[in-house]
Amino acid sequence: MRWLITGAKGMLGQDVVRVLDEAGESVTATDREELDILDAAALRSTVAGHDVLVNCAAWTAVDDAESDEAGAFALNATAAQLLARATREAGARFVHVSTDYVFDGRGTSPYREDAPIAPRSAYGRTKAAGEWAIRAEAPDHLIVRTAWLYGAGGRCFPRTIAGLARTRGALQVVDDQVGQPTWTEDLARLIVRLVEADAPAGTYHGTSSGQTSWFGFARAVVESAGLDPEIVAPSQSVHSDRAAERPAYSVLSHAALEALGVAPIGPWDEAWQRSHAAVLADLG
Repeated sequence: MRWLITGAKGMLGQDVVRVLDEAGESVTATDREELDILDAAALRSTVAGHDVLVNCAAWTAVDDAESDEAGAFALNATAAQLLARATREAGARFVHVSTDYVFDGRGTSPYREDAPIAPRSAYGRTKAAGEWAIRAEAPDHLIVRTAWLYGAGGRCFPRTIAGLARTRGALQVVDDQVGQPTWTEDLARLIVRLVEADAPAGTYHGTSSGQTSWFGFARAVVESAGLDPEIVAPSQSVHSDRAAERPAYSVLSHAALEALGVAPIGPWDEAWQRSHAAVLADLG
């Protein structure tokens, strides 16, 4: 099988490429330097000859999207549409990574794959638009929503928290936002499992099982960094001055995976124990 990865130098893209390389798959890794995902002609030429395209490219600066929604829309919606069209024309399968931000974040039970979407931020609106475009353009699509991603290949919550804990000695982290910390390697392996299972076109949720708050995750990170978790104190998001509203509840159901017989990602805390050494390795 011939795979094309966009956004291959990003945190998730790096792990997708590595997992495929380890499996002996044929992989073409591209990022902005090699491929302009807003250039329809370039996309058609590049996608041709591939069986699967995994789109890991996205505008992920959530706060910046509030002041530049057009820029976020270009990468998260227009590019998604062009990629979907190119895969359809090439007869390839399109795998697109989306987000929990398409939901309103006010739920009290895990969001099912078919739950109504109601994004409350510019970032969420642009990602939702990308989903709609993909469904219209590429019948053979897999939309995989994820949340609270972290990994060794980029900026992420655990790396930031560990660094701040070492320099400040004490931290306050919000305890009223709940979600599922998800390791990029686990998501990469799930994407490969879905494609290998010839999963029906549709939407799936790629997050760890279980749930915690950012405060709970921060304490786990600080402890793994060899520090006292008691230096982390809880706070409330009402005191945050961020431009974009964060979902209070980002827990996603894995019903579609379970119905297909594809194993969801396991508990978040077990994944953190397996991953923390690599994620925090170069922080000293």
